[in-house]
Amino acid sequence: MSVIFEPQVAALLALLVGGIAGYFTRKILASRRIVKAEERAQALVNESKSKAQDILLEAKNTALEILEDAKKEEKERYTQVAKIESLLTRKEEDLDTKRKDLESQQGELKVKSEKLSVSQAELAEVIQKELGQLERITGLRREDAKSELMKKIEEEYRDDLYQKMKKLDLENKDEIDKKAREILTMSIQRYAGSHIADATTTVVSLPSDELKGKIIGKEGRNIKTIERLTGVDFIIDDTPNTLVISGFDPVRRQIARLALEKLIADGRIHPTRIEEMVEKAKDEINIKIKEAGEAALFETGVGMVDPKLVYLLGRLAFRTSFGQNVLVHSTEMAHVSAMLAAEIGADVMVAKKGALFHDIGKAVDHEVQGTHVEIGRKILAKFGIDEKIIRAMESHHEEYPYSTLESRIVQAADAISGARPGARRDTVEIYLKRLEDLERIANSFEGVEKSYAIQAGREMRIFVTPSKIDDLAALQLARDVAKKIESEMKYPGEIKVNVIRETRAIEYAR
Repeated sequence: MSVIFEPQVAALLALLVGGIAGYFTRKILASRRIVKAEERAQALVNESKSKAQDILLEAKNTALEILEDAKKEEKERYTQVAKIESLLTRKEEDLDTKRKDLESQQGELKVKSEKLSVSQAELAEVIQKELGQLERITGLRREDAKSELMKKIEEEYRDDLYQKMKKLDLENKDEIDKKAREILTMSIQRYAGSHIADATTTVVSLPSDELKGKIIGKEGRNIKTIERLTGVDFIIDDTPNTLVISGFDPVRRQIARLALEKLIADGRIHPTRIEEMVEKAKDEINIKIKEAGEAALFETGVGMVDPKLVYLLGRLAFRTSFGQNVLVHSTEMAHVSAMLAAEIGADVMVAKKGALFHDIGKAVDHEVQGTHVEIGRKILAKFGIDEKIIRAMESHHEEYPYSTLESRIVQAADAISGARPGARRDTVEIYLKRLEDLERIANSFEGVEKSYAIQAGREMRIFVTPSKIDDLAALQLARDVAKKIESEMKYPGEIKVNVIRETRAIEYAR
């Protein structure tokens, strides 16, 4: 039994001894590690202390530098403050001196003002006494004397005033007229267009009177058909070889005329053929209208606009005013307006477009209520035309005030185009009405004995009563008559107003 347990005891003893040895070995190793760690920590502490000292030393040095800079800056500022204080002190002294001088001057002025007030009061008293004495001597009050004096001065210098006014008026008028003639002449000469009066006729010549029956047709079928399709009236009377087309729409009249000419050339006149020819005539007229509008835009250099506006512009080729073709008139105005605008420094394109579209309302004025100016404004606004162009065209008949320089140019171009010899033709009724209106306006003024409109209404001669109208009043009368004619009448060109005052002294030697 003892033999069995001996190895086990030995093993236990060996294990016990090994554990103890391992324990002490680990303890020794641990103590060495602790010593090394303490040494490392001590080294780190020493290093940190060294760095801290360096940082502290550097901070002290920096603080000393900052302190020195602050002291230096403080010294400089103190110096500046001292200079400023010295300057302020000198300014205060100067201000005190000036204040004392000002107070002295104010005192002197106050004394002088008091003396002046006393003097004025004394002068007013003396003047009042003298005036009272003068009124007693002359027997006139102050107001009466003043009125009498002014009347004598006016009578004395009336002739001189009249002569000076007349001289200034003539000088200014001559200078203005000279410059205006130069500009207008240059513009007119530069434009070489045709100015022959044109009239849209509604008379169709027939080869023979037999065609009248064919045009009327059985029971009037043919003429009723063509009137219904074209919207115009056919007047067939006893005038040989002539048929008259009546209608307010110039385009419809042209369609009817063209269709009738086609029917006459074809020889077959019946309702079916009439419908065919009317449609062909409409197509041809629409093409002509478009081509006329495009040609006007191309000729004036305006450029392309909305096709509908081009069509309306082309319709003016079939419209006349006082015998003048409206499209030709508008094209001419566009050229003249552009030249005038270039001469006086206005907007050339605005003036040109305003002139070209100034009568655009006449294309539809028989269909839409209102004046052609108002209709034209609405048309241009509808198609997005620039407001400057609308303002340029709206004043050519003075329905709207002149708002721009271009508006006056368009009005002047309208007058130039309408006043050309042969450009327009007035009817006898219009001519006589113009003469009557001119004489009526002249006779409406007080002091007028007789008045005559001469030179086809281009000149007025007014005879006045010498006892009622003197030379100065005659000058004023001429101006008043001219202004009233401008405000109440519409006419191309200008009207000369002559006021004639004559005094005759007749005596007989017996």
